[in-house]
Amino acid sequence: MSITAKKLAQKLGISATAVSMALNNKAGVSTETRAKIIKAAEEYGYDFTKIKSSHEHNGAIYILFYKTHNAILSYSPIFNELYDGIKNECQKEHFTVKMMQFYEKTDILADCLSDLRISDCTGIILIGTEIRQEVCRQFLSLGYPVVLLDTYFDSLDCTSVLINNSQGAYLATDYLISATRHQPGYLQSSYLIPNFVQRQEGYFRAVKENGMSPFRSIIHKLSPSIEAAMADMLEIIDRHDTLAECYFADNDMIAIGAMKALLLRGYKIPEDISIIGFDNISESRIIEPSLTTMDVPRHYIGTIAAKLLIEQIDSKVVHTSKVEVSTKMVKRFSVLTSYTSPI
Repeated sequence: MSITAKKLAQKLGISATAVSMALNNKAGVSTETRAKIIKAAEEYGYDFTKIKSSHEHNGAIYILFYKTHNAILSYSPIFNELYDGIKNECQKEHFTVKMMQFYEKTDILADCLSDLRISDCTGIILIGTEIRQEVCRQFLSLGYPVVLLDTYFDSLDCTSVLINNSQGAYLATDYLISATRHQPGYLQSSYLIPNFVQRQEGYFRAVKENGMSPFRSIIHKLSPSIEAAMADMLEIIDRHDTLAECYFADNDMIAIGAMKALLLRGYKIPEDISIIGFDNISESRIIEPSLTTMDVPRHYIGTIAAKLLIEQIDSKVVHTSKVEVSTKMVKRFSVLTSYTSPI
């Protein structure tokens, strides 16, 4: 005879309410407690068929944009594509979707957490491009299923979906070296987030694997927005700092800002300087010359995040995972693709 939820609660020394919430996959218990209850239920032979299932889900999935700095998340088209991928998948599975934005400089985290506790939330997709580990931990402590999007922390037991930044930067830098036969410089974001740290790793790995010294790399730190990067690059040029023959940029906004500055000062792209970006934003297609870049399948990333969250919501036994989505190069006209030996 299978054990009842009430007897299971007695054996575990946990309230019957907490056991019921865990078995029925409802919010209100921590991830650790939920896992402990589910494991014990399996060991004691609890009949999971007693739990009703339905294609109609109660509650809503919350998409939460966590901002610490306007320089990155202020470019809305990137995140609109993520949102559309999430929303389409959630609606297909009959979930209501709601969106929240949190800005660290003006909003109070305790209020945000409190609002979620009393809301109709059944799961959270946390867009954590700029989030810190200790803040992410507080969202996990709410007890809702959570998928962390666009970043990852080794010490947190949380499903994450992110770009394979290191691989993308490696492929971009390796292509730049093979196309130009020069050691590439690096247009590095002056504002660091985990994505850029991983892209830096990929850049230096490609440099080293091509037999070049990382210490000879010319690195310029630029603000991660088009206008600010342009201003920074103009200052670098006007200071007569040494320029590289080609550059990998942390993102397209930095690349486009640098291109505008170089063009304004009379440099030809790609004849004088080649540049490759990362993200494939819409402006990369219309700048002249159009920008070679790494395309990020943002709609697909959003879809995967939603699928994994819904699987957590519907599953009684939750296993966390880390999913890295690869990028793909889009070759345009900002990289010199033929090499002519000097006379």
